[in-house]
Amino acid sequence: QVQLVESGGGFVQPGGSLRLSCTASGPANAIGWFRQAPGKERDFVAAIRLMDRNTFYTSAVKGRFTISGDRAKNTVYLSLNNLKPEDTAAYYCAGISRSRPIMSTLTSPQGYEYWGQGTQVTVSS
Repeated sequence: QVQLVESGGGFVQPGGSLRLSCTASGPANAIGWFRQAPGKERDFVAAIRLMDRNTFYTSAVKGRFTISGDRAKNTVYLSLNNLKPEDTAAYYCAGISRSRPIMSTLTSPQGYEYWGQGTQVTVSS
């Protein structure tokens, strides 16, 4: 089983930036980022299919967040720009090792095979 470790969370003022990292212990074919605020469900943020670098974002973060991958390092990054208080949440990365994952399935938590432990992002003035 591949293990994932997230890092890069922290406290930032509105309009600020952070870069989250998700490092896998082995190769993955797709990585997704989700976030969960207290008392709310875990929501999809962004995903990348590493074989073709195809990406997908939820509308709330499109244009502000960027997902990218470095296969040589088994690491996926999520750059968070122009952060808003409503972006405050625990951010989790999740991975898929099965071949040719379908992009449309990457928005659902049920589509993933393994998860990281999460990293907290807090946006506040």
